[in-house]
Amino acid sequence: MTDFTTPNGAQPPAQRALHEIATGGDNAAALSTLAASDILLPVPAPPEEPAGDGAEQETISLPVFEQEDGTKLVPVFTSEVRLAHALPNARGYRILPLAALSSGWPSDDLTLAIDAGSPDTLTIKGEGVRALAGLSG
Repeated sequence: MTDFTTPNGAQPPAQRALHEIATGGDNAAALSTLAASDILLPVPAPPEEPAGDGAEQETISLPVFEQEDGTKLVPVFTSEVRLAHALPNARGYRILPLAALSSGWPSDDLTLAIDAGSPDTLTIKGEGVRALAGLSG
């Protein structure tokens, strides 16, 4: 299992951005960095076979976890290490740009949880998730 790392072994930009937000740093710059970063989206189930109608359309199934208070979270991660720590039984993941995920965010009822279980966890509600798409540059 690997963690995303930079060539000099430093913490990846997405994780630095999360830490910056968690510690009260420059949120605007950190959110822009985060929005432009690739994330790992856990795969909730094996991919289904295409419908076979000739239309090729890629859809992404979101893993949704409902909390005791009714909040519905979609977890994403900045590294395999953080994903494995939070979801040790995850079957796999897809790598995609956070901005691509946020531009198609389906509902204000869903909350995005970035690096759940880490000290720098960031949760963003629906409208804020869609706003990330515009920050990616």
